[in-house]
Amino acid sequence: MQFAKRLQPLQSNVFADMDRAKAIALAGGREVIDLSLGSSDLPAEAHVIEAIAQSLGDRSTHGYLLFNGTLGFREAAANWYEQKFGIKVDPQTEVLPLIGSQEGTAHLPLAILNPGDFALLLDPGYPSHAGGVYLASGQIYPMPLRAENDFLPVFADIPAPVLAQSRMMVLSYPHNPTAAIAPISFFQEAVAFCQQHNLVLVHDFPYVDLVFQETGESASSPNPKSLAPSILQADPEKSVSIEFFTLSKSYNMGGFRIGYAIGNAELINALRQVKAAVDFNQYRGILNGAIAALTGPQVGVKSAVAIFKQRRDAFISALHRIGWNVATPEATMYIWAKLPSPWSQNSIEFCTQLVKQTGVAASPGAGFGKSGEGYVRFALVHEPALLETAVERMAKFLR
Repeated sequence: MQFAKRLQPLQSNVFADMDRAKAIALAGGREVIDLSLGSSDLPAEAHVIEAIAQSLGDRSTHGYLLFNGTLGFREAAANWYEQKFGIKVDPQTEVLPLIGSQEGTAHLPLAILNPGDFALLLDPGYPSHAGGVYLASGQIYPMPLRAENDFLPVFADIPAPVLAQSRMMVLSYPHNPTAAIAPISFFQEAVAFCQQHNLVLVHDFPYVDLVFQETGESASSPNPKSLAPSILQADPEKSVSIEFFTLSKSYNMGGFRIGYAIGNAELINALRQVKAAVDFNQYRGILNGAIAALTGPQVGVKSAVAIFKQRRDAFISALHRIGWNVATPEATMYIWAKLPSPWSQNSIEFCTQLVKQTGVAASPGAGFGKSGEGYVRFALVHEPALLETAVERMAKFLR
């Protein structure tokens, strides 16, 4: 049986590879502490669950849900953006419900790229960004992210021949896996660059709320560190930009698969055409839960941020105690750690041996792109005590 050539670059996936390694460790009797997947262990808020539960008994919610039936959710998303960023959004033409932001980043290239066109992607970056380009038969130009540049790409380094064939750029800050934050000045530079070169600017924005306000910072300041900028603040006319948000991180609704695209109306319409060929929308009850999340009390979001900050501090302190000096990230639920010798250029072998010998599962930096080699990503998806246990096991492994 013969398959399409576009499947070839999809055969390796960092999460699938670690899943196999974890299965081997479990089969060998290891107790696994899984820090490899950024799936929040925190529950969705009670008022969100209640909104979904009340929908179950309503038989009118049991059928297909078409676009016009999602207006209430689109209005809630538009209002959320306006309140958070001061950006006016038309819920009729500038918002599209999605099954998480990953659906958007994976499907949008089908609406933008012709075979052979380039997409400019962050390296390291989230795997679905590359996967969508491969499915569209496009080419990838990886923009290296280096610590000396604060893990921001340098647009001037993109070769002119590549730029001439490029149709889109994908950014994502706060960033997975490096946990870096981009200032609004960087986004303004990115918007101007994409306008100049006729590029669609895509911003994957799952970690908008997971930014940690440090001690001494004023929450009432005009630009608190606890709020990451939206790409639409740098492109309020939505001239070239589209942004993807998911309720998986801020609202702990990863399993419910709900997010949305927001931005340029032509891009929204193009993505809607692709989506219409692939699926209908989610169950209406899930959208009702998402409306409750976006419009209801935001105490749960603040609580989740505080929890992940506590975990970050505990994990970093434990790493420092064993002599692994890792920088303290300002955002996300991840620790991006530079590997010590002798693993400094073999992150996959490090993670494979680590889970085999200790049961601690992490994600190899190389799985996020060539420039991720030499690093490992830990997801803070357990309580501090278990995170400290994981570090104790790693200390023995490193010795």
